[in-house]
Amino acid sequence: MYVGFDIGGTTIKYGVLDETGAILEKNMLPTNYDPQSFYQNLITIINEAKSRYPIAGIGISAPGIVQKDGLMLTAGAIKPLYGENFKTTLEECCGLPVSVENDANAAAIAEKWIGNAQSFSNYLCLVLGTGVGGGIVVNDQVYRGAHGMAGEFGWMVIDALPSTGNSEEVSINRKAAVVDGLVRIYNQKGGQLAGFQATTDAREIFQRAQMGETLAETVTQQFLTDLSVGLINLISCFDPEAILIGGGISANPYFFERLQQTLTTVETQHAAINYLRGKTIAPVLPAKLQNDAGLIGAVYQIHQQLTRYIMVYSSYTLMG
Repeated sequence: MYVGFDIGGTTIKYGVLDETGAILEKNMLPTNYDPQSFYQNLITIINEAKSRYPIAGIGISAPGIVQKDGLMLTAGAIKPLYGENFKTTLEECCGLPVSVENDANAAAIAEKWIGNAQSFSNYLCLVLGTGVGGGIVVNDQVYRGAHGMAGEFGWMVIDALPSTGNSEEVSINRKAAVVDGLVRIYNQKGGQLAGFQATTDAREIFQRAQMGETLAETVTQQFLTDLSVGLINLISCFDPEAILIGGGISANPYFFERLQQTLTTVETQHAAINYLRGKTIAPVLPAKLQNDAGLIGAVYQIHQQLTRYIMVYSSYTLMG
């Protein structure tokens, strides 16, 4: 059995999983940005799980650039955790092996293990949440880049640069993420309207759009257009077999129907891509594992790590 954590900018999803990726139990709690409180929350969950299950290891998926030794060079929106080493800290506190993986890479791995990428060898996985993360799989292997930062698709700039200030304001993270994009922009624009009711839930914005609210429809359509522009950029750069969209929003039928409509429009307006539609342009599909993908992928990594160790140890014992 394994304890898995999927750390996000808003919530931490956690659970106990077996060696097949089946989730035996799961829950979530708000992400605490104070490092001491953050670790204490995780340690409490691990110890509670150890009291009820034979826990062999801990798998963690987290946003940002994850080094091989578990060092968080960045941590997405959770800036106080930049420079933290989840692996070292938790192994010392809990006495169990720990594996740390970028959240979008974990989602891509999970989809290959038991999800919608089982028939693909070259694909991308986008995780839409507080920001936008990406996992790149080339010839059945996760591509991490020279420094572990491959797949930071949220940093892509997709609009004219502002004359002053931070150019990241026109990035995928700020225009096509769920929280820092859609929800932020909706509340920002709505705050100028009398009687406006703010929301922290993208589903509420979609519902208001379906009910005919002008602001919700306008902001939703721009969000989908910006996301579609990012998707055709990725298709042009990587030529994948498919792109999988993960995160909680991927389970929303209204979102996916509207995304497909908008993506078709954006693709057909691009002459070269339109010519290749139906020939080489990758389909955009929902991730099968939806909001559980990061959790499952994190556990896959620690399970594989321990399995390799056992195989090597057994081989050494037999030779000895």
